[in-house]
Amino acid sequence: MKPSIFRAMRRQVHTAASLVGAIVVWELAVRLLRVPEYILPAPSRVFGDLVHNIAIVLPAALYTLEPMVLGLLMAVVFGVALALLVVYSKPFEAIFYPLLVVLQIIPKIAIAPLFIIWVGFGLPSKVLLVFLLSFFPIVVNSIIAFKSIESDVFDLAKSYRASRLRIFWKVELPGALPSLFAGFKVAAALSATAAVVAEFVASDNGLGYLLLGYNGNMNTSMSFAVIVVLSVLGLLLYGVVELIERWAIPWHVSQRREDFTVGQSPA
Repeated sequence: MKPSIFRAMRRQVHTAASLVGAIVVWELAVRLLRVPEYILPAPSRVFGDLVHNIAIVLPAALYTLEPMVLGLLMAVVFGVALALLVVYSKPFEAIFYPLLVVLQIIPKIAIAPLFIIWVGFGLPSKVLLVFLLSFFPIVVNSIIAFKSIESDVFDLAKSYRASRLRIFWKVELPGALPSLFAGFKVAAALSATAAVVAEFVASDNGLGYLLLGYNGNMNTSMSFAVIVVLSVLGLLLYGVVELIERWAIPWHVSQRREDFTVGQSPA
């Protein structure tokens, strides 16, 4: 087995150990300090209630996951497309980029009820809110990515008489991918927040709907259980983006750094 695989496994073990240690400290603190359950339930109680109510929580999680995925995919497609227009069209940048910044300043949570009026209840309003919250970090990172290509690289490609399209596919896009994926991962982390906020505003299903109900009934342990499931969904979506990044840019230093140790040069 390669040393890099051993190092990756060691990091995963350290991460798991840290998580288990935090849960143990939480459990002991709640029991020793006799913290009331309605304030802070023990992890064992949270896990037990989650298992007991898994038939309710699992369908709600799948219901919440759908707008997260669809909204993120829309943000990736339209965010990168708009970034390309901003980078390669000066008139478009002068007109629409300031407008984009102004629109981003508007709190999406405040205008979320308007989405219900515009597109109605159900999936479209949730997808729209996830899209809007995920859109801006993708656009900003994409613009920075495509504007950060070294001019010397362009000159070298042009010296080989490469066409404009070939330069984009072979030079600009590969060079922009690391920053693009940084924006995708930020957007993936925001998608869970957006989906829950949309369900807070108007929904009769989903994890956000369950969370409101459990909070209203002072069922703190199930509220924590729903939050845990939401976190898992966000981590899964983030992990998928990271896996795609590892496949797409294995040559980048961010992916190769695990092959080196401090003070050791590559073979």
